[in-house]
Amino acid sequence: MLDKDPLAALAVTAAGRDHISTSEFAGALIKAPQTVRKNYCLKGECYGIRPVKVGNTLLWPVAEIAALLTGSRK
Repeated sequence: MLDKDPLAALAVTAAGRDHISTSEFAGALIKAPQTVRKNYCLKGECYGIRPVKVGNTLLWPVAEIAALLTGSRK
């Protein structure tokens, strides 16, 4: 069953962390992880959010994702 509140789902996914993985970010946006990676490769961002790169891992800031989901970020 899909959660009606995307912010509640994001809070559960983040579990108190400041950054989440690409697959978790894609799940919050209801997109495929490959879509997120492609946008990052082409533009250096995905939906206006720039990740932090740690080794070969992209970590996406939860606060900016929450702003995107609430519509306060374009």
